[in-house]
Amino acid sequence: MKTAYLSLGSNIGNRLDHLRQAVRLLHDHPAITVRKVSSVYETEPLGLTEQAKFLNIALELVTSLEAAELLRACQSIENKLGRMRKIRWGPRTVDLDILLYNEDSIQTEDLIVPHLRMQERAFVLVPLIEINSEVKHPSTGALYREEPAMREEGVILWKQIQNAGEFLQQD
Repeated sequence: MKTAYLSLGSNIGNRLDHLRQAVRLLHDHPAITVRKVSSVYETEPLGLTEQAKFLNIALELVTSLEAAELLRACQSIENKLGRMRKIRWGPRTVDLDILLYNEDSIQTEDLIVPHLRMQERAFVLVPLIEINSEVKHPSTGALYREEPAMREEGVILWKQIQNAGEFLQQD
């Protein structure tokens, strides 16, 4: 079994429900177990700023899937939940990004792990560090909690979550 960390975001419609549905679909996958879910954070959009605020979470999961298979599972969930890829950095029902996969460095046409620029994005790091403060870059060994982005403003706690079960049970 491999450990992976994902970042999820939503800024269209019922944002929390989209995140919860995505986590349920991951959890229901026979080769994936969601171990940890961060609290929910609200953030300003990046890139295209004329859109609604995002809700963001991070997940820790274990899986028997290879990285490319996990990517396909994530993309399938995005599609099921109505994700449209019309505008780069545009609004979305849900976005699932693989941040880390084991301690692997992966670079293919479809997948780069660790996720590019994650260390520069507080909306990724804050939820990630909440679920694992010791997570580090697989190649450099640098702790993500020590990245300068961790000191940025604008990542607002929106809903405290204690554990994955609590997140999945709420309505």
